[in-house]
Amino acid sequence: MQKTKASQAYRQAVGALPQRLRREALALSEADQGRVEELRLRTGWPMTALLPEGERSLGGVPVESRELEQLLEIASQASVHTVLPQVRQGYLTIQGGHRIGLCGTAAMEAGQIHALRAFSSASIRIARQIKGACAPVLDGLCPGGRLADTLILSPPGLGKTTLLRDLIRAVSWGEGCCPLRVSLADERGEVAALFQGEPQLEVGPRTDVVEGCPKAQGLMLLLRAMNPQVLAVDEITAPEDVAALETAAGCGVTLLATAHGEGWEDLERRPVYRALMEKRLFRYCVQIRRDGEKRSYHIEELR
Repeated sequence: MQKTKASQAYRQAVGALPQRLRREALALSEADQGRVEELRLRTGWPMTALLPEGERSLGGVPVESRELEQLLEIASQASVHTVLPQVRQGYLTIQGGHRIGLCGTAAMEAGQIHALRAFSSASIRIARQIKGACAPVLDGLCPGGRLADTLILSPPGLGKTTLLRDLIRAVSWGEGCCPLRVSLADERGEVAALFQGEPQLEVGPRTDVVEGCPKAQGLMLLLRAMNPQVLAVDEITAPEDVAALETAAGCGVTLLATAHGEGWEDLERRPVYRALMEKRLFRYCVQIRRDGEKRSYHIEELR
């Protein structure tokens, strides 16, 4: 059943491809369709599929620039002008929560990217909800039946966002702890994946989402407007993100966040994260590690 759902998500995502490339993508076996994490399109090269063991060429005719333009036309439902704000940031979220990343020639205006032209490559990241992903860590993060301040840490591609999403969903439903109001600052639409205002990936009945604005601004908006009990954010990257989290902590809100890093010691070497640690905003750190194709979770109490 899980494989069937995984391959269904894949087929939904490849619906955004031009017809020729869609045929190539659907030629994969159902088992492989359920394992594909991304499809990569680069002009002048055959399309490839990113699987847990690495990137595999699908062996077709090289991708043409016009096919990348067709991809955007299909993904935007023939309304490219309506998705330009997202395209300027290099991505587009489509129905089902799948995410299309775009590269090309940037047209600048007042020091900001005004448009992307002459597309050179694209990626389609397959969105798959893994309900229960947080089960191995949920009890350990909820002493006394309530979620504690938690930082999820791992290198790219090991499932930080997947774990964050499922923790938000579980806490919002009250699985393993008391149900809490969660506010999510989803800057790039990767956690809830709003499409026409509706989350495409389940984040629970007590979760409020703001996306499309810088994380720090989104966190402050949610803190002022939605009276959250838990404030969640994906990928702390800037000093202003840390400042916003510190403000929220001072208001008694539980923090749930992710960061890129090999381990706690790795964070100590980087100024942004060093400041985060010095402020002692988190009680627990969950480190995600890869063991072959499997992932393991390690909880460390920080204070």
